[in-house]
Amino acid sequence: MTEPTPSLAALAEEQKSLELAAFNYEFAWALGQRIRHRAHEGNLPVAIEVRHGMDVIFATLVGRATIDNFDWTRRKCAAVHRFHRSSLQLRLEAEEGGYDFNQKFKLPPADYVASGGGIPLILKGGTLIGTVAVSGLPNVEDHNLAVTVLRELLS
Repeated sequence: MTEPTPSLAALAEEQKSLELAAFNYEFAWALGQRIRHRAHEGNLPVAIEVRHGMDVIFATLVGRATIDNFDWTRRKCAAVHRFHRSSLQLRLEAEEGGYDFNQKFKLPPADYVASGGGIPLILKGGTLIGTVAVSGLPNVEDHNLAVTVLRELLS
C-alpha cells in the first residue's frame, strides 16, 4: 500500500521539528541501527546510510536490498547535502514547479537525485551536520521510515 504524499508545507514543518540538539558518531550509529532494526522487523529490502557531512558513518543493506540501492542513498544524500532539504521535498518542488531537478540545477543524474528517502540532519540553529538516507521502498515510504525512526530517537 502506497503512503500518501505529504505537502511541501508539511515537509517544511517536519524538518523544523527534527532539529538535533547535538550530533556525534554514537547518535549516527544509533539512528542507523534503529532504522535497520525497523526494516528487519518489517522485512523491508532497504539500504541505509547515515553521514557526517559527506562521510559515511553507518551503512547497511537489509533483506533483499542490493548494492545498487547504495547508489540511490548516495545520490539522495548528495542532493540533501547540496540543498539542506529532504530529497522528497526536492522532488515535490520540481514536480510542482514543472521542472526537471537535474536539468534546472545542472546536476549530473549519476550524482544527485530528487527522490524521497534522504533527510537532512540539522542542528538547532540551522547548521547542516549530516544526512540519513533509505532506499528500496517507494520514495514516500523511504522518507517516512527515516523520519519515523529519527523522531523516535529524538523523543
